[in-house]
Amino acid sequence: MSRQVGLSLFWRVCLINTAVFLVGVVLLAATPATISSPVEASEVFLLAGWLALIVAANAMLLRVVLSPLDRLRQLMGDVDLLRPGQRLPEEGNGPTSALVGSFNAMLTRLEAERATSAGRALAAQEGERRRVAQELHDEVGQSLTAVLLGLRAVADRVPPDLAPEVLAVQETARASLDEVRHVVRRLRPGVLDDLGLVSALTSLAGEHARLTGARVHRRFSPSLPDLDDRVELVVYRVAQEALTNVARHAGAGCVELELTETGEGAALLLRIADDGRGMDGEPEGAGLRGMRERALLVGADLSFSTNGIRGTDVRLQIPLVPGPVTP
Repeated sequence: MSRQVGLSLFWRVCLINTAVFLVGVVLLAATPATISSPVEASEVFLLAGWLALIVAANAMLLRVVLSPLDRLRQLMGDVDLLRPGQRLPEEGNGPTSALVGSFNAMLTRLEAERATSAGRALAAQEGERRRVAQELHDEVGQSLTAVLLGLRAVADRVPPDLAPEVLAVQETARASLDEVRHVVRRLRPGVLDDLGLVSALTSLAGEHARLTGARVHRRFSPSLPDLDDRVELVVYRVAQEALTNVARHAGAGCVELELTETGEGAALLLRIADDGRGMDGEPEGAGLRGMRERALLVGADLSFSTNGIRGTDVRLQIPLVPGPVTP
């Protein structure tokens, strides 16, 4: 941003005050009014009227000059880097406009730095998830499989009175193995890598219905565009977090999961809506803010609409036309 040259705010206020009082003095001198000694009551009212007029004019001019500072102070208190695009209009070419321009430029830099650092953190998180999932699959999963095979071999040779106990241990090991596999799928969605986004979302919907008993209505566009791996992972993680929130907090009986194109192919819309308890008045937790950070990585817009009676509607809209996407 170019550096604006002009009078400082201090000198502008001084000049405004000087001009107002000078005009007041000239107007008072040009009138036939006189001030006697001692001052009469009528003259007191005249002086008070002139003083009120000068103060009012001064206040109006200062309000015009300083009003951008009030808007700047309000934006500084409300700004949230997870909701980019909050800017003040740069009007005029005075010092307040230069200050507003500098603040807008600072917000742009902070948003870019926040998105970059969040991208690196989430990439590191995905890498760690992949490593942990691989270790769980290779180490814990194989160990539990070996335990199950050993218990199956032992179960054929134990006395009848010990068979129920061996069977109980075998069921516990099998349940533990299923839980490990479930954790591995959540840490790293292999179905996303192997079968694609639609199959991964279908798997999420089926798992949600199985765990919660809710009805899940799926709707996917028949011809979705090709998406890069990063966009697919963002869509999957947002859907996963949204369904997790529904399962934990909403108590919903019906969930809608949609992935469609909007605006004649200009954007991709992911929508997760439920009929459970809304979140009116509740602050955004780490899960929702994490969803916002992921949305920023692909230049997407994430919105929540909620009603205490009709549940929550989560929408992730990703532009498909070339645009400013944070690396």
